[in-house]
Amino acid sequence: MNSIVISETKTSMNILLSDLKQLTKVGLSLSVVFSSVAGYLLAVDVINFTTVVLLALGGFFMVGASNAFNQIIEIDTDALMQRTKDRPLPTKRMSVTFAMIIAILFTVLGISILYSINPKTALFGAISIFLYTCAYTPLKSVTPLAVFVGAIPGAIPFMLGWVAATDQFGVEAGMLFMIQFFWQFPHFWAIGWLQFEEYKKAGFNMLPMNTKDKGAVKQIIFYTVIMILVSVAPVLKLSGNFYIYPITAIIVAFLGVIMLFYALQLHKSEENTDARKLMLSSVLYITVVQIIYVVDKFLH
Repeated sequence: MNSIVISETKTSMNILLSDLKQLTKVGLSLSVVFSSVAGYLLAVDVINFTTVVLLALGGFFMVGASNAFNQIIEIDTDALMQRTKDRPLPTKRMSVTFAMIIAILFTVLGISILYSINPKTALFGAISIFLYTCAYTPLKSVTPLAVFVGAIPGAIPFMLGWVAATDQFGVEAGMLFMIQFFWQFPHFWAIGWLQFEEYKKAGFNMLPMNTKDKGAVKQIIFYTVIMILVSVAPVLKLSGNFYIYPITAIIVAFLGVIMLFYALQLHKSEENTDARKLMLSSVLYITVVQIIYVVDKFLH
């Protein structure tokens, strides 16, 4: 009898942990932690591992809170889409009250931990949660400009690491922000293309002018070019202490051209297969570019 109870308890705990992972989007949270740590490493000469741990934890809780609030707000629309209908809230495996407790707890923990680094880091963390929850999420069903609004909190993590290291928001942090800001347009519009029909069911406007056509892809191409230019701009040494070698700029530009190639292919074919290639290449781009920046910095 006891073994049955223990087994059922373990099963329940496993389900709860799985639901918590879905509610807070652990994978996305870890990618944000990666960006934040990369930004920190770009700013320092000597690594303070305590700060790195605090930044990672604070960033993790910050993104987890944003995702939890998002799913609470979108519980009804999540139930309409194939890829989200099995989340813990639409299926009622988790109550809204419990999800709200997790969201608030993660918010308090995230901002408190970031504040222990410095107040500016906590401020930007709080701004990120607010914009994602109170601006981006409700605007998704109103206007395609939601992607522009959502790109602001989405671009904060990379520069957050620099602010955590220096307690300053200057030209360097601004450049890191711009790099990740412009990257998000081709990335999320590729996702918007792939999920267009699903988003339409929920009433979300995630493509430029809410149309799945060559006009939307022209916007993707334009912002991909802007992204490449901004990403190689540090080679000009106009962004303070954040600069890169010419060979690094060439490598970064090459990675950007791969994205541009798939964007051009999408314009030609208008097929989901090319949109998926663009989306995957964008994930590769932002990950590898951040690593390259850090390697370049430590070669200076």
